[in-house]
Amino acid sequence: MSSIPKVGFVSLGCPKAGSDAERILTQLRAEGYEISASYEQSDLVVVNTCGFIDSAVQESLDAIGEALNKNGKVIVTGCLGAKKDVVQDAHPNVLAVTGPHALEEVMTHVHTHLPKPHDPYTDLVPAQGVRLTPSHYAYLKISEGCNHRCSFCIIPSMRGDLVSRPIGEIMNEAENLVNAGVSEILVISQDTSAYGVDMKFRKGFWNGRPIKTHMTELSQALSELGVWVRLHYVYPYPHVDDVIPLMAEGAILPYLDVPFQHASPRILRAMKRPASSENNLERIKAWREICPDITIRSTFIAGFPGETEDDFDELLDFLEEAQLDRVGCFAYSDVDGAKANDLPSQVPEEVKQERLSRFMEVQERISAAKVKAKVGSVQTVLVDELTTGDNDNIIAIGRTKADAPEIDGVVYLQDAEGLSPGDFVEVDILGADGHDLVGGPPQD
Repeated sequence: MSSIPKVGFVSLGCPKAGSDAERILTQLRAEGYEISASYEQSDLVVVNTCGFIDSAVQESLDAIGEALNKNGKVIVTGCLGAKKDVVQDAHPNVLAVTGPHALEEVMTHVHTHLPKPHDPYTDLVPAQGVRLTPSHYAYLKISEGCNHRCSFCIIPSMRGDLVSRPIGEIMNEAENLVNAGVSEILVISQDTSAYGVDMKFRKGFWNGRPIKTHMTELSQALSELGVWVRLHYVYPYPHVDDVIPLMAEGAILPYLDVPFQHASPRILRAMKRPASSENNLERIKAWREICPDITIRSTFIAGFPGETEDDFDELLDFLEEAQLDRVGCFAYSDVDGAKANDLPSQVPEEVKQERLSRFMEVQERISAAKVKAKVGSVQTVLVDELTTGDNDNIIAIGRTKADAPEIDGVVYLQDAEGLSPGDFVEVDILGADGHDLVGGPPQD
């Protein structure tokens, strides 16, 4: 073992899992551990897993196996860790297994198998902690767990019921991120619109100022930091209407990630979705009246148990009328432990795939038209990275307000000499290529 203990780290899954990973990495660095980039140079390896669907379970098990083969000392955490028997059956030689958001447990196991240095240097850790994202944007997790019991989901059994973070703690973290140079904060949780419900929306304090533990007041406070603020995983409750004026005013980005999942009331009830009785088309219409530039992203499931052709046609009709900007769709698949597995009238796999194909055909037409409509406009773009094109021309790859990192489109900006990641630049949109845009400096 080297004089300074080294920990390797593998992180899989969604931004919420990434946020857990950042906390563990921050604590490791705060205690004086080094983070190693290779299995061979690590004294042990922590694998942060995902376990939501079968393919994610297999990817996590494969990652654990690779770490065991190349290092031999492995601690498992994350969502798959909530199914301890699955991990131990596949890999009985792991040192320990914990579930998600288990910082203290992970550190206890690290201490057991790799004692921490005697003299930790907390100044080794920057105020914003250790981040997995590029330095100019960061995910800000505002709560853990979920109070809903959607029939296709096992997140509550893995991550527990809703636990909101104190608003002062969130704002301090956000302020540290901005002071460290972050240009965009992406607010995440399992149910962002439920933030503060478990605390009965009680007031907290930030810089001596009282702020209610509520999504609207949090959004308002974050808007004062002078960076892009993007909201993810927002259920369409009526109180969500209150943040739309903030978007219209330019306080936060005009962007909502709303997981509608379906449009048939019958299927939504079978899914046990929250806000299933809401008239979402009317709500979307009202949002656009207040904030015409709003971008709405969503996800849907095709082929849910009991879905008839009429139910699916209702979903396609919803797509045509809603005209959503960004959409993802998945063919339903059983998730071990989910109640939907036992529902009657399971849809044959070939029907699921056929419906998925029809769904994407409709939505791709809508999305392509939305992207093409931006040609000729001037957009504010956040630069994510620089690359070299033909003739050594510097090309910037960035995003508009309508684009979240890694899941939405990008803008390719020619002649980007002098720009850096994290810069904001005005771009004349010259063309569209699928989901992406091509632009250049605005012409006088």
